[in-house]
Amino acid sequence: MKKLLAIGAAALLLTACGQQKENSEVNIQKQTIQLEGDQMTPEALWAMSRISGYQASPDGQHIVFQMGYYSVEENKSHQVLWMMNADGSEQRQLTTDADNETDAQWLDNETVAFLRGGEVWQMNLDGSARKQLSETEGKVEGFLFSPDRQKVIVLQSIPFNDIIKARPADLPKSTGRVVTDVMYRHWDHYVESIQHPFVAEVNSEYSILNSQLTDILEGEPYECPMEPFGGMEQLAWSTDSKQIAYTCRKKTGLQYSISTDSDIFLYDVEKKETTNLCKPADYQEPAIEPSKTMSQQAVNAPENLQNLPGYDQNPKFSPDGRYLAWTSMARNGYEADRLRLCCYDLQTGEKRFLTESFDSNVDDYCWAPDSRTLYYVGVWHATENLYSTNLEGEVKQITNYQADFGSLQMLGDKQILAEKHSYTEPADLYVVTPDDPNNGVVIAQITEVNKDILDQLGKPSVEQYWVPTTDGKQMLTWVILPPHFDKTKTYPTLLFCEGGPQSPVSQFWSYRWNFFIMASHGYVIVAPNRRGLPGFGQEWLEQISGDWTGQCMQDYLSAIDFACDELPYVDRDRLGAVGASFGGFSVYYLAGHHDGRFKCFIAHDGAFNLEAMYTETEENWFSNWEYDDAFWNKDQTTRAKKTYDNSPHRFVDQWDTPILCIHGEKDYRINATQGMSAFNAARMRGIEAELLIFPDENHWVLKPQNGILWQRTYFEWLDRWLKK
Repeated sequence: MKKLLAIGAAALLLTACGQQKENSEVNIQKQTIQLEGDQMTPEALWAMSRISGYQASPDGQHIVFQMGYYSVEENKSHQVLWMMNADGSEQRQLTTDADNETDAQWLDNETVAFLRGGEVWQMNLDGSARKQLSETEGKVEGFLFSPDRQKVIVLQSIPFNDIIKARPADLPKSTGRVVTDVMYRHWDHYVESIQHPFVAEVNSEYSILNSQLTDILEGEPYECPMEPFGGMEQLAWSTDSKQIAYTCRKKTGLQYSISTDSDIFLYDVEKKETTNLCKPADYQEPAIEPSKTMSQQAVNAPENLQNLPGYDQNPKFSPDGRYLAWTSMARNGYEADRLRLCCYDLQTGEKRFLTESFDSNVDDYCWAPDSRTLYYVGVWHATENLYSTNLEGEVKQITNYQADFGSLQMLGDKQILAEKHSYTEPADLYVVTPDDPNNGVVIAQITEVNKDILDQLGKPSVEQYWVPTTDGKQMLTWVILPPHFDKTKTYPTLLFCEGGPQSPVSQFWSYRWNFFIMASHGYVIVAPNRRGLPGFGQEWLEQISGDWTGQCMQDYLSAIDFACDELPYVDRDRLGAVGASFGGFSVYYLAGHHDGRFKCFIAHDGAFNLEAMYTETEENWFSNWEYDDAFWNKDQTTRAKKTYDNSPHRFVDQWDTPILCIHGEKDYRINATQGMSAFNAARMRGIEAELLIFPDENHWVLKPQNGILWQRTYFEWLDRWLKK
């Protein structure tokens, strides 16, 4: 559930994929906006162009990338493709009409394949000579050509009625669903279909032969890629085009909902045989039972790292074909476990872990051409920078920016193509040269997709403090100051409560929880990396599990008290606390435990009643791990009893401060009843409150007009209570 506030790229990718088959009558293009002043507005934020996917040509000479344009008037986006030279020159848009074009990949140095209307197409570098390569009645949801370009993986959805029974043939208009197990809903939809990867033959002109489609999970009721966020990165072709590595959690129903145990499987295309690379054939999986404590089920990190039962995903073959790397977690049921980089020797069967000296996560990675070096993105001390490791596990830091790198890939033999963003700069593409012979590490920006808007805006400034905590530790805390900051004045100040509960407060750029726009509206933001966040070692990260209302809440208060005591521009009489997901839970809890510090609260998609959430959420492994036990067990562990006894809904009698509750009704991770209950409780207590409810949004807010409404409601509420 740390992905609950994957505040940037994941939301954009989900939007892009969700609109793939939409054929808009309006050709939405880059939005232009002329501001009256230099304040960031909701309209300016939603006028920004958004880079998502990108890929360098095999020879490293060109880059094709995807851009999302958003229209508030039309309430939708348009996904288009662009091309440029590797140095950023000669940028040109390839998509010319209203159809979405996405998921570009290179067929050769002169030809690009892409998705359009649920089919695979190809075109030349300049967008000419377009040709449809597949004929599936719009069923293609992803694709990946083999290195020899003689085969292709095609993702398609197939009916899945193992948990939700198929509608009776004579009742085609019935809306009722007969459910036989849990996991009938996932993220924001009912699970009545699942994706499977199919292999198809390709002719000499790259056309896909539908008659040759082979389901590599034929007869298996499992999804690949894994919902809700998995994509083509969860599959990979071997360099000789004879094998496919894929990610899969081969479980359904209750067992799926209480387990994070996915594996990497190797499929032989010729023999149609599959091997599990993560576990031996005679491996006996320990049973994980719902409603038993995690301590009872011996889920501590295994001493033997060879058969890890946690998440394994995102395989990538080395250029020489000898090795297969993937990211791996040690413990089943714990989604926030340390994400290691695993390397499997396909010749010897030896498995190595290459980032053991890096006490944090590997968030993305790529192979260097030498097949002995891997570059990766990892979070440390609240920034996501670039690192390298070799096959001996010797880790080196490459960049050291007050920013976040979001993803990376090789550009030719000696350079890295990467996306980078920060609190004050949305995503752009950069070229990193790790070993420039004259200058060491060199980084060059090659896109400026929002320069026209950014040049009109006053820019906030960002400061970093190490704040003492109540248990004698030091906590990195960001402080974001308004544009045109005047140190002689005092400002209303917001405590930002992070979600996850184990997502970093790094230099993210969000189109909702955006520190730039908050500062532009005259607020100071205090954003602590409280207990439970990655980038400060595993001990710091794990202190939150089973202790949601303990040290992490003290950390929040330490951060805001430090700001009031040490930063003279912070007005202690105009403080607000805001947050989403676990941050929303934090706000609901602080509402009953803030001792008068705050003058208003905002909680988005937050958990309010933990007993209710234990059975409401769809991925039950999260509750099992974080709460430690089911609420109905009479012999609960001390941790579980503390969790339920300190659920925010038990302290509504101590609420005394205005609160805005926001929730999406398609949020099946934290159900909308949580936000409704909190709002109802506040009003029944006579407390000033508002409820912003979105019937058509999930755990995020993805539609442009809803996004504008969110921002307007957010600032109207803050201004009402903090700018009197």
